[in-house]
Formats: sequence, C-alpha cells, structure tokens
Amino acid sequence: MRGENNQPPAASPQPLFSLEKPTGLVLLNMGGPDSLRAVRPFLYNLFSDRELIQLPAGALLQKPFAWLISRIRAPKVRVNYAMIGGRSPLLEWTEKQAQGAARELGEQVSPYVAMRYWQPRAEECLQSMKRDGIEQAVVLSMYPHYTSATTGSSVKDFEAAAARVYPELKYTLIREWYDWPGYLDALANRIREGLDKFHELVRDEVPILFSAHALPQKFIDEGDPYLDHVLSTVRGVMERFEERPWKLGFQSRTGPVQWMEPDTLEVLDQLGAEKAPGVLIVPISFVSDHIETLQEIDFEFRLHAEAIGLPRFERAPSLNDNTDFLQALAALVRSRLDGER
Repeated sequence: MRGENNQPPAASPQPLFSLEKPTGLVLLNMGGPDSLRAVRPFLYNLFSDRELIQLPAGALLQKPFAWLISRIRAPKVRVNYAMIGGRSPLLEWTEKQAQGAARELGEQVSPYVAMRYWQPRAEECLQSMKRDGIEQAVVLSMYPHYTSATTGSSVKDFEAAAARVYPELKYTLIREWYDWPGYLDALANRIREGLDKFHELVRDEVPILFSAHALPQKFIDEGDPYLDHVLSTVRGVMERFEERPWKLGFQSRTGPVQWMEPDTLEVLDQLGAEKAPGVLIVPISFVSDHIETLQEIDFEFRLHAEAIGLPRFERAPSLNDNTDFLQALAALVRSRLDGER
C-alpha cells in the first residue's frame, strides 16, 4: 500500500479497500500564501525543499539560501499576488475539488487537503483524519504529470508525516493521472468553451497553445518523466478534436539555470510572426486557477500578446470545480480502489 507505484497490476486486480467504510479523500497540492504578509514565509518553505532545489554545496546551505532568496523575491511576488486579490485561491479551489469528488464517491467519503508549502500541512490533515476516526484513505496528487519536484516532494512529505502522526492509517497513493480519460475529456471541454469565444469564421484556424509549468532541464536529463507525461496529455486531448494547429510552451521560469524550452512567451512571438488570427492558451499542468493563470497568463501574457500584435488572446477556463472534472476525479479513485490503476 504505502510506497507502491502507480502501475496497473499484471494479475487479476483485487479491491484495495471498500468505500462502504469511512474513507478519507486527501488531495495533495502546493499551497499558496493566504495574505500578502504570508508571501515571504511561503517562499522560504518553497526554497527550503531540496526536492525542488538542490544546492551544489549540499543541505547545509539550503536554509540560509531559502532565507536569502525569499527575502529578495518577496517584494515582486507580493505585487503579483496583490494583482489577484492579495492571496492565492489555490486552497479554496482544492477544497472545492476535494468536497465535490467526495460527494461523487458517496456519503462515507470525507474530503481533506494537504498542502506542501502552506497551511493546512500534511500533519494537520492527518491529525484531522485521526480525530474523525478515518482509518483508510485515498491520497491523490493534484499534479496530473509526475515530477519529483512536485508530486515526488508532496508524497514524501505526506508519507513522513503519516509515519509520525498516524502510522495506523491505511492509505493508497495516486501519483499520476496524465492519461486518465475523464481528465482528458474535461480538458477538451474547457478548450471548446475557450474556442467558442472566437468568431466562427476564424475559430478553426486559431492555434491552441498549451502552457505547462517549466522545470529545470536537469530534471528531464536525469530521467524525470514530466515532459513525456505532458506530451501524452496534449496528444490525448488533441485526439478529441479534428486536426487543428497546436503548440506547447513552458512558463514560470525563474533563476539562472537552463529551463525546459520553449518559453511560452517565445511561442507567442512565433505565432505573432506567423500572423496567427489569435491564440487560445490552455494551462495544462494546472488543475485550478492560481497565480500562474490569473496573473502570469491573464496579465503578463495577455499584455505581451497585445504588444506583438496578436489580434485576439483568450485563455481556456481552468478545470476548477467543473462537474465533469469532479466526476473524473471520483472515477479515478474508484478505479484505483478496484485495483485497475
């Protein structure tokens, strides 16, 4: 159960446990500052994570580095969060997703959330389940595409907390679901909603620009499956459309390291040079609205598109708590418990 990989079994599957007993549904996510004052401590937690950033000098300098870089970056990041209301909406959306998926699964399923870099942390989530008498749980990473920097870090954090706080808990992990049909269907539905914003005379010619969160290229070179997972999602989604143009870019690159390419801004430049009639940008590694969609895409990328002369810039709605997405999450959990995934 603990530590198992997320691969289909070779033998006839056996149910892991039944939803007829009280069951926790735990969604793992990154977290975000709940106020402008929380920005710097949030960044400190983020940069303290050696799964995300590994300094050549080793763990000894990780905390001093996190203190310094969070102090340097906090003023600019506060400005960005001020543009979207002064806080991250990620917790609110993740709670709605947990509640909605739990409703789909039945009255015996209770929703919980564990954030990696802000409250509620895994320890708090586990303490709540223990108080509530929950003895079994499904733990679902809200990063569809596996990378050690996000899912890997969140899973390790949860496992370590469970061993300390609630070692008796029986739980199973869903680490990746980039090719889950319901997820691909929900993404395709959001793209259709985005395309409906364009006039029917140009709609079929508007390119789709998928934008995923970038990783340092080092992760990919060392065998991290993130890029393969992202590409699999894009291809799975585009199979749900008749042939049309699409591109893939990577956003949120910071720091003096080599990042995955191309940058989403560079792809926008290319579309501008090609005189595209517009662009529909699709956030693909984000399952709800937060700073990367509401500020980086909706403000920075939109202004860039206008500056280079793209006639129309639209973003596909995020998955958030759309019914089709909640049903997809519930079906994914059922499949896992049935031993099919």
